[in-house]
Amino acid sequence: MLFNDHDLRQIDDAYVESLSIDELREVIKRLVKDLKEARDRLNQNSGNSSRPPSSEDPWVTAKFKDPDEDSDNPEDTIEIDKNDSIDNDESGSEVEDRKEPAKEDTDAKPTRKPGKQKGAKGCGRTEYPPITATVVHKAEECAACGRKSDDKSEFVGRTGHYEIDIEVGNEKDAGIRVTNTKHIYGDTTCPCGHVTQTKPQRCEKESDWDVELTEWHLVGPMLMSFICFLFCRMKMSRPRIRELLIEWLHLPLSVGTINQCIHEAGRAGAPVVDQQLVEEVKNSGLLNVDETSWKEKIVSLWLWVFCTQTVVLYIIGKRSLKTIEAILGSSFAGWLMSDGYRVYRIYKNRLRCWAHLLRKAQGLYESLDKEAQVFGKQALGILNTLMEAIYKARERPGEDLVKKYKEVLDEFKALCEKYRDSMHEKTRALAVEFLNDWDAIFCVLAHPELPLTNNEAERALRHWVILRKFCYGTRTQQGSRAFTVLASIIDTCRKRNISPWNYLAGVISERRKGNAAPPIPAASY
Repeated sequence: MLFNDHDLRQIDDAYVESLSIDELREVIKRLVKDLKEARDRLNQNSGNSSRPPSSEDPWVTAKFKDPDEDSDNPEDTIEIDKNDSIDNDESGSEVEDRKEPAKEDTDAKPTRKPGKQKGAKGCGRTEYPPITATVVHKAEECAACGRKSDDKSEFVGRTGHYEIDIEVGNEKDAGIRVTNTKHIYGDTTCPCGHVTQTKPQRCEKESDWDVELTEWHLVGPMLMSFICFLFCRMKMSRPRIRELLIEWLHLPLSVGTINQCIHEAGRAGAPVVDQQLVEEVKNSGLLNVDETSWKEKIVSLWLWVFCTQTVVLYIIGKRSLKTIEAILGSSFAGWLMSDGYRVYRIYKNRLRCWAHLLRKAQGLYESLDKEAQVFGKQALGILNTLMEAIYKARERPGEDLVKKYKEVLDEFKALCEKYRDSMHEKTRALAVEFLNDWDAIFCVLAHPELPLTNNEAERALRHWVILRKFCYGTRTQQGSRAFTVLASIIDTCRKRNISPWNYLAGVISERRKGNAAPPIPAASY
């Protein structure tokens, strides 16, 4: 680069006006050269440089376009796979046929969907772990006369199934033990002559789920909870989970079974989220809210998080007011900490995250534009001064910060009014942001006990943002629902200092029997 930051700071309107024509031409040539080099650096990706694919967003698609063409016609741009190489002819030049759009083939078959195809030969289990226990499900009482079953009641086995589970050790007996329980169901004959049948229990069908929730399942509750641990906390894909189970536990579960376990666990915990956690979020006194982009196959959605002192709730939906109101309604009475997204403005008791404002002000202060530097420096000074006063007020409550800093705030507001029509885009945007959210930003002066940042929600999202880099989001609505249910239960349990995996196994066990899901216990410290 020909110009460094020190050089660019000196180039302003007055400097340009002072140059002669020849000098101006030379400056323009140098600026154009630097601009092209900067543009080349900006356009670098894993398809045209040594940057790794992990440095890009998972939904970014590589493009190939002839640099000599300036046409905006979408047919001039064709998508290519980043792992493909461009064929070369004998002279070493690129084959131009790759640039021609493919002709439509009306007889072409539809694109093959990933995974096992319909009608393809499956693979069954070849061997089971040794049976560790046999459970005979004898009727507890006669369905006709109500007499309790005893040793005299005749039982004839009719059907059964195997349930593979794990037993987790404790401080005295560490380790994991695989169990294979044989369950037998059949007919229990009462002395009155009535025959009562027993069979595996199941949860009634629910409209939002197409995965069954029944005791007739090969995978036991604790093993299913362990699979959810590997996916949600260890960020492992289904094939990698299968590999771990085979190599370390000698359990050859299929990828489809593992996926079904994750969805079934999500369905089991859904009532806990819909009834208990949503209600606690609505009634919270202080709520942190944030959102990040999320992909559901080809649909661009957002992962939302709602954090209280004892609850973490996740949902996947559009970035709109409708999504917020589906959780909070329109009359949320508590304090709402958020960023500057405008849909939050419908709530009266709102707080703004100062960390966002400080970063934007720091960016202006480091800008090459002199006007931006002045406003950024002023904003940083005001925010840092007020933060120091708020921290001191928390240690020595009783001081009226609103009255003390009224004159300072009035001067800063006049400064924002001055720069709201600035020619510099980011300067103008930050000034308008301060004016639009003035009360939400500075109401903390009247309530210094309230937080200054939205770090609680941002920290909660960080783990799932890392997971997004591995799984590229979800593929179906049911998959998105199962993911948010599991994430909500896991993080809420951790907030309350209880084991999410033991609790999740208990929920799965009860829901398979058709019973209500037990609520998450209160915090245990």
